[in-house]
Amino acid sequence: MLTQRWSSRAALLAVLISALAPQARAADVRLGYIDSARIFLEYKDAQEAQSRFERQVQGWRDEATEKEKVVQQLRQEVRDQGPILSALKRQEREQALQRAISEYEGFLQDIWGPQGRAAQENERATGEVIQQIRVEVEKLASERGLELVFDTASGFLIYADRKFDLTPDVIAALNARSTAEGR
Repeated sequence: MLTQRWSSRAALLAVLISALAPQARAADVRLGYIDSARIFLEYKDAQEAQSRFERQVQGWRDEATEKEKVVQQLRQEVRDQGPILSALKRQEREQALQRAISEYEGFLQDIWGPQGRAAQENERATGEVIQQIRVEVEKLASERGLELVFDTASGFLIYADRKFDLTPDVIAALNARSTAEGR
C-alpha cells in the first residue's frame, strides 16, 4: 500500500539524483531518510485507519458469505427438487439461482474488483495518512535544512547512518499531533 506508492516516487527520485550526481558531488547535499513501513506501523492514525478498513472488509466478507449461502441453498434445491418439480417451477428455481449467482458475482466484483470499493476505500484511507506523513517529513526536512529524504521501505537505500533517520521524529510528531487534535 504505502510503500508501493512511495516506491514509484523513490524510483523517480533515484533517476533525478543520478542525473544531478555531478552537481550534487560539488555541493554539500544534506540527506535524511525515513522508514515509511515503520511509520505506518507505529503512527496511531495509520493504525486506526487500518483497523477501520479491516472492519469494513470483514463486513464485506460477511455479506459475501451470506450471498454465497443463498447460492448454495438454491443450487441444492434445484439439484434435489428439480426432478420432482413441474417444468415451470423448475424454471423458476433455476432463474432464482441464476439471479443469486449474478448478484453474488456482481457483489464480489463491486467490492474486490480492480476499481472496487475495497481498493477505493483503501486508497482513500491510506491517502489521508500518506499526506499527513508527507507534511511532517517536509516540515522536519525544512527545519533541519535537508535537501533530500529517502524512504528505506522502498529498497533504494542500502546504507545510511542512523543520525540521518527521521523516522522516530516523524512518528513522535505525528502521534503528538494526533493526540493533540483529539483523533
